[in-house]
Amino acid sequence: MLRRKPTRLELKLDDIEEFESIRKDLETRKKQKEDVEVVGGSDGEGAMGLGNDPKSREQMIHDRIGYKPQPKPNSRSSQFGSFEF
Repeated sequence: MLRRKPTRLELKLDDIEEFESIRKDLETRKKQKEDVEVVGGSDGEGAMGLGNDPKSREQMIHDRIGYKPQPKPNSRSSQFGSFEF
């Protein structure tokens, strides 16, 4: 394997401006999120206020991961096919 010299990276003005704009955007999002949590927390329920109910917590997790449970069939023929008992 050939060894090569390290590549030189140059910081350009456009890169700095892009970094600053992204950082400001993230800071405003963080501040908005904190404001929502403070407003939601004042009445005793935060963003996870529904976490006390296990069904709603489970539903939030399913929504987040994209899981859509299908109802299970209750008949024996659906479990064992067309076997006769």
